[in-house]
Amino acid sequence: MADSFDLVVIGTGSAGFTPASGCRAAGWRVAVVDDQPFGGTCALRGCDPKKVLVGAADVTAWHQRMRGFGVAGDASIDWPQLMAFKRSFTDPFPAKREAAYAQAGIECYHGHAHFAGEDRLVVNGAELVARHIVIASGSAPRPLGIPGEQYVATSTDFLALDALPRRIAFIGVGYVSLEFAHLAKRAGASVVLLGRGTPLPMFDQALVERLIAFTRDIGIDVALESPVTAVERDEATGTFRVHAGRGDAARVIEADLVVHGAGRVPDTARLGAAAGRVALDEQGSVSVNEFLQSTTNPRVYAAGDVAVRPGSLPLTPVASREGAIVLSNLLHGNSTRPDYRGVPSVVFTIPPLASVGLTERAAREQGIDVRVLSADTTQWYTNRRVREPAGIVKTIVDASSDRVIGAHLLGADAEHVINVFALAIRFGIAAAQLREMAYSYPTAASDVPHMV
Repeated sequence: MADSFDLVVIGTGSAGFTPASGCRAAGWRVAVVDDQPFGGTCALRGCDPKKVLVGAADVTAWHQRMRGFGVAGDASIDWPQLMAFKRSFTDPFPAKREAAYAQAGIECYHGHAHFAGEDRLVVNGAELVARHIVIASGSAPRPLGIPGEQYVATSTDFLALDALPRRIAFIGVGYVSLEFAHLAKRAGASVVLLGRGTPLPMFDQALVERLIAFTRDIGIDVALESPVTAVERDEATGTFRVHAGRGDAARVIEADLVVHGAGRVPDTARLGAAAGRVALDEQGSVSVNEFLQSTTNPRVYAAGDVAVRPGSLPLTPVASREGAIVLSNLLHGNSTRPDYRGVPSVVFTIPPLASVGLTERAAREQGIDVRVLSADTTQWYTNRRVREPAGIVKTIVDASSDRVIGAHLLGADAEHVINVFALAIRFGIAAAQLREMAYSYPTAASDVPHMV
């Protein structure tokens, strides 16, 4: 017999938690389903554990920069100890999240959910009937479509390594590959990045070029025109041969680990969406209207990486906010729409690259009369104090209104300062107002008046 609910949420990460807990608090009968440990990508396989590891690499990089300038001795990463520290964050989380659901009276199902009708899901043979369904299943690694794809590790695998391999090849030159490459290099590995064109196309390319140049400066092999065509495994040694590039540019890289960093797609391939009359676009994203409601099955909503909309970004804060919007629309009817203005994005390399709003190119393509400030900040106090050699900033201001419409930072504390510009963009704060603000000093944020 089917079990009936007011709401079933597929996924227990940032996008699914709020609608599940909020609807339960409103008296609804709610169930959650996940085929992975409860908690979602960010807490278990993404942002949080990654930043724990990157934090240690940042300490060692800072130490190395300061040797001979007041700091002596050696600092290095003890990978097993660092991973044990990381697991102190991730290991307890699934049980705590599931206990919180259970305490709230939310039914928990472990397993893969697929549609058996417009209002029906099947999980490990159990049938769930729901008045509403929220799809918040996140994303999965993009299929590579190459021979030997089965030998390629995922970012989840990398974050669970008990020992760091000596030679690592990353497929792709995006967020994941760059962040993990900086981490692995600081931890003592030999690293190569294999891409197929422009890295980080959504970021200002002047800053990306500076980051790539610095990445090479610290000894990472960055090959931007070397698409991976095959991966072979040497059964005798357990090592790999990565075939990359074509024609005269073809090369073979020997590696102890090959990691997928070539992008992700909405995790809907196994959802049986057609059986639920849930339309997907060609990328597998749930087709939703302005209220994050399925365009073909009105009882279904979607939030987070599984529902890509114009202006949205596959980021945890966006997923969390979309979950809150879905909750509001479930409880009060469709009245709340997502607002993607001023959403910052950060690549947690060392140093970090941060961006919010329009790039100069995008602003000019829209016909905006812009005032652009671009500066090398390596000798500014914030970067010089920590001997950061890769600092650069570019800000874009609408000349007619004096409103900040874009900011792009590479350097010390960029991940924090970008939030000042995000606030300015979202709430229309003028550049003159940013200059008038009295900032705590000396902090990285006190550089803001000089950036506009």
